[in-house]
Amino acid sequence: MTTPHGIVWWPHEATKRLVVLVVTTLALLFARLQIMGSQLPVFTRFDNPASVSPTPTRQLTYNYLASVNLWLLLFPCDLCCDWTMGTVPLVESISDVRNLGTLAGYLLIGTLVWISFTHDNRQKAAVIIMGLAFMILPFLPASNLFFPVGFVIAERVLYMPSMGFCILVAYGFHLLSEKWSKKCTWSLLGLLLLSHSLKTYTRNYDWENEYSIFMSGLKVNQRNAKLFNNVGHALEAEGDFVRALEYFHKAVEVQEDDVGAHINVGRTYNHLKMFKEAEEAYLRAKSLLPKAKPGESYQARIAPNHLNVFLNLANLISKNHTRLEEADMLYRQAISMRADYTQAYINRGDILIKLNRTKEAQEVYERALLYDSTNPDIYYNLGVVFLEQGKASQALAYLDKALEFDPEHEQALLNSAILLQELGRAELRKIARERLLKLLAKDDENERVYFNLGMLAMDDHKTEEAEHWFRRAVHLKIDFRSALFNLALLLADDHRPLEAAPFLNQLVKHHPDHTKGLILLGDIYINNIKDLDAAENCYKRILQLDPVNIQGLHNLCVVYVERGKLAQAQACLSHAHQLAPTEDYILKHLQIVQTRINRLKSSSGMEKEKEIAFAEFDPNEFGGGIAIDINTIIMNNDKAFVGTTTTKTATDNTITEQKQQNYINSNDGGGGFVAASVIPSATGTSSFSGSKKAQLPPTAPQSSQIAEPIFIESEAMSSKIHDDYHYRPSNSGHSNGGQTMSRNINSNFHYNRKVIKSISQQHHHVTNTRKARQQQLGSDLDDPSSGMS
Repeated sequence: MTTPHGIVWWPHEATKRLVVLVVTTLALLFARLQIMGSQLPVFTRFDNPASVSPTPTRQLTYNYLASVNLWLLLFPCDLCCDWTMGTVPLVESISDVRNLGTLAGYLLIGTLVWISFTHDNRQKAAVIIMGLAFMILPFLPASNLFFPVGFVIAERVLYMPSMGFCILVAYGFHLLSEKWSKKCTWSLLGLLLLSHSLKTYTRNYDWENEYSIFMSGLKVNQRNAKLFNNVGHALEAEGDFVRALEYFHKAVEVQEDDVGAHINVGRTYNHLKMFKEAEEAYLRAKSLLPKAKPGESYQARIAPNHLNVFLNLANLISKNHTRLEEADMLYRQAISMRADYTQAYINRGDILIKLNRTKEAQEVYERALLYDSTNPDIYYNLGVVFLEQGKASQALAYLDKALEFDPEHEQALLNSAILLQELGRAELRKIARERLLKLLAKDDENERVYFNLGMLAMDDHKTEEAEHWFRRAVHLKIDFRSALFNLALLLADDHRPLEAAPFLNQLVKHHPDHTKGLILLGDIYINNIKDLDAAENCYKRILQLDPVNIQGLHNLCVVYVERGKLAQAQACLSHAHQLAPTEDYILKHLQIVQTRINRLKSSSGMEKEKEIAFAEFDPNEFGGGIAIDINTIIMNNDKAFVGTTTTKTATDNTITEQKQQNYINSNDGGGGFVAASVIPSATGTSSFSGSKKAQLPPTAPQSSQIAEPIFIESEAMSSKIHDDYHYRPSNSGHSNGGQTMSRNINSNFHYNRKVIKSISQQHHHVTNTRKARQQQLGSDLDDPSSGMS
């Protein structure tokens, strides 16, 4: 139907379709706003420079961008995965020649609209108007005309408009085929399809991986710092930090005030162990953050991901324990800018624990739960806090809570299993085993899981199974301190000391300060391998590490007795008696050595024995010779004694100590030493390894075996602290009247608190955002996540 003015009214069906399209578009916009909480997202000026530009630059640029989008539909040649930042320079004046492109775009659209209203054929007019509607209406929300968006141009927003564009192209092809020859028209259409197909084929190679797609973007333009940043991210993911740093520096050159680029530079310096340069880069990024203005919400003026600079900087400086308070201040700053910034709460809690302010850490984590009550990492960290406070039941409850929200939470599975094991109940050990096996099903390369399965097997007296798990742990990590020691201890206890020796050698190779391993290795050298030189080296190494280590010193004295160097043994035992005057066994051994020296001096002949006994005597080896009068402490020159070497060892479960006691061959008929290690068995009893030498009857009755504590090592023990920790029973000296079993949950628990490591400034990757959880200490994340230390 045509009006008197020649304007064609659309058919009734076309009108209904158009109304449905408009209403649907509005409904989708409303739904999107509801999902966003009726608030627009916070964007920086780098995402969309025109949105913060003054009039008329903002309006001129917005209108020009509409024509650029139309050009991409008409001629999709220079495609780019990211058009933000400086990709399209601002149109700052009316005289800018690019305004002609804006006019051309509007002229084309206006012409089509006019044709649709004035065309005589109502059906053809309806096709044009529907094509325009499909092309224009879906584009409006992304056009910046109603509200700013977080990009300059985004090819993805043209997917829906391309439907209307295709309708118009098809209609244009129909019109051409009516006016031109069909052969010519089809040739043109074939050429169009072929060129677009070739473009699609070659473009697929650009999308092969992140590196290739971002490099293809740099071929189109060099003014976008985000492209340089994302190429750096791709190289960083491959571990090529040197080349990544080059691209991050280029990003800084292109956009000097880009906070994210400086954060990326700092993080890469951190990876390269250039900590001073990393701190400088973070401080530069922090200085570029917008300053607070009176009466204006600071939270609304700063992009949330820019707050990551506080986490990165705090994580860096917290490596220096003298700067923990400074790191805490940075976290408090971040929280003051954004109260629901849970990553800052998590990291601040970790700092407070390091400062021994566990009560404050507990309050910080509980406050974080107000903003994120389903975050398993927060519950996990609360479990760690309660463990620090010695509240094992509360700790276990929070670890279980973490598993309630994330049944696959690896650290919660591992540490709750250890805690269940420490409680010492068989039914709980079954649950612990199930959790460890669940971890093993997820990751069969985790040596800690194998180690703790071995400890569970030891608790259940399954030594063969424990040996299997310990061997798997050592296979995965050849320098696994506790697995090496406990495997060697298990083998020695199983009367297989020669199998234990290689693992002990491997242990002291990687951990030369492991005194317990050195003591056990020295005993095996004496009793089984019969290599006194190697045993002496072991004990002397212990004394280099700890000059007052009584066990190492006493066992060295035993080596001197084994060699027949009685003068040296006398000096050694005298020095040991000075260091430990309350240890009766040292005094008894000193008496026997002196008795044998006196007999040897008073006897005729035996020149060879005398030569050995007094040869190579160095009175200065033990601090200047004998400092006490031996004759004043000789109680009975005819009394023999049982010599001992002492072994200290440690595992996750048992802390006990035993002295090794035996005899040595003596040509003068006196009692003597043969070093024989007493090693705790899986059942808590002791067994002798090593054989005694043939000997003459002693001149006095054997003294009773004197038990001393032995350490069984926990994977969580650090060499210095725990090697220096000497357990003693409550009663006298080394006599314990039976094995003493002790558990120390805090020393055994593998509590690696969840902390957010350094976070990169993220740019809009074309792929899904990468998450990196449970990184090792000192590592950095590419994205905000729940990584752990």
